[in-house]
Amino acid sequence: MTTRSTGQTWALDIALAQGGFDALHPGAKGTLEQLGHDHTDFDKVFELVRSGAMLPKAWATVAGQAEERAAHHEQGGFTQTAADLYARAAVMWGRAQYSIFDAADPRKLAFREHANHCVERLGALRGGRVRRVVLDFEGQHIYALLHLPAGEVRNAPAVILGPGMDMIKEDYIYAAERYYTSRGMVALSIEGPGQGESRANGLTVDLTNYERAISRYIGHLASLPEVDPDRIGMFGISMSGYWGSRAAATDRRLAALAAFEAVTGDFATIFERAQPTFKNNYMFMSGYSDEEAFDRELVARMPLGDLVADITCPVLYGIGEFDELTQLEQALANYERVRAPKEIRVYENEFHPLGGVAAEIFRFGAEWVERALNGELAEPGRDVRHYVHRDGRTTDGTANPTWWLDTIPAQITEARRA
Repeated sequence: MTTRSTGQTWALDIALAQGGFDALHPGAKGTLEQLGHDHTDFDKVFELVRSGAMLPKAWATVAGQAEERAAHHEQGGFTQTAADLYARAAVMWGRAQYSIFDAADPRKLAFREHANHCVERLGALRGGRVRRVVLDFEGQHIYALLHLPAGEVRNAPAVILGPGMDMIKEDYIYAAERYYTSRGMVALSIEGPGQGESRANGLTVDLTNYERAISRYIGHLASLPEVDPDRIGMFGISMSGYWGSRAAATDRRLAALAAFEAVTGDFATIFERAQPTFKNNYMFMSGYSDEEAFDRELVARMPLGDLVADITCPVLYGIGEFDELTQLEQALANYERVRAPKEIRVYENEFHPLGGVAAEIFRFGAEWVERALNGELAEPGRDVRHYVHRDGRTTDGTANPTWWLDTIPAQITEARRA
């Protein structure tokens, strides 16, 4: 654990006890609903939580209830009700295993087995349209879930659904079906190095292997008869917006990228000024126990800088005005460096989870990717900017907050000159 994390556990526990999950991730409940968490399950979990140590028990308890109910309905022949409950149980078992930061802990492994069982039952009840994928990768393995539309599918557009650092492939089960397969698209929800089963089986994340994993997933999708290899895009949130940006800059097969809450700043904000759990998590993901070595060998090399100038596919960025992990000035400076057809939306008064606009961005991101893969958003020089007001209005032509009074921070000006 980091020095700050060790010393400030009491502060996080007080925040959880007094403010619930919102104290740690303001407005995140809306986003978690888009990731398959029924709001009643979420409330039941946090009624049981007064400290961080209570999280694995709470998630596992409510996950077990949902799984038991799913089995009851499956036995009674109510297959779609059972499938929905298995999906709810899977994401909660995933949250339970995530809450234990020891890859070899038998409780973590047991929670993972339950999640896998729920996904297996879900896939069976959905007619095989949700399938587990395990790929060889640099001497180890990476894991994903393939989501297929109903009926006979050939040469369809496909999207890689990239999770944030504290997410897993199961978190996209709901979104994959609601926003992609229902429109005839193939979806692949992934875990990269350092995440979920990949990390549990020994694969840590380094500076560049996540984008190589994305390339491996692109290759897998391109090999499927259901997929058009020239129409493969990516939707990523939080750290997958970062990893997706790196992949788009290094693999020309990626034909579109929609990135919300992308961490595109200096990484001092996320690892030194945000709550210490983010750094603690990424050290676990990367296999570091020495904080100084982590800062020197990895963090110092992580900022995207001019790498995004190598992106050629259409890109969309969306970020909250007060994102805790990337300062808005830095996000806009990163956007200035992109030369590909691009679009950005800044959401007024939203924090990192973008919970107040979650349903909108998941639907908009999916529709944007679909249109981009169909060649509609690729005109050279495309540069679309919006500042989305809390009251529903938008200011078009600029993503700068209106309270900046037409001033431009130095970071943005310098990026324009670069």
